Amino acid sequence: MDSAPSITFHVVGPLREYCAGATELSISACTVRAALENLEQSQSALYRNLCDETGKVRKHLNVFVNADNMRDLNGVDTTLTSGDVVTILPAVSGG
Repeated sequence: MDSAPSITFHVVGPLREYCAGATELSISACTVRAALENLEQSQSALYRNLCDETGKVRKHLNVFVNADNMRDLNGVDTTLTSGDVVTILPAVSGG
């Protein structure tokens, strides 16, 4: 069985308070879903701010794998490869 690829989870400013100020977390995961599950176990406060009680990514957040929004790929089932960077950004809107 192959081991999961090592990816970087980039933590933006407003979310850093939930992971002891870390700007990046190194995670081993094959998919975005697995990366979030990893965070649920290792960074529960951060996870609770990213996902709702059903485990879905909160609606006001955008998840990027490198430069691509996961919603334009395979959603949480987007495959990750070694060296990928996952970034979660709050949605911005205005009028």
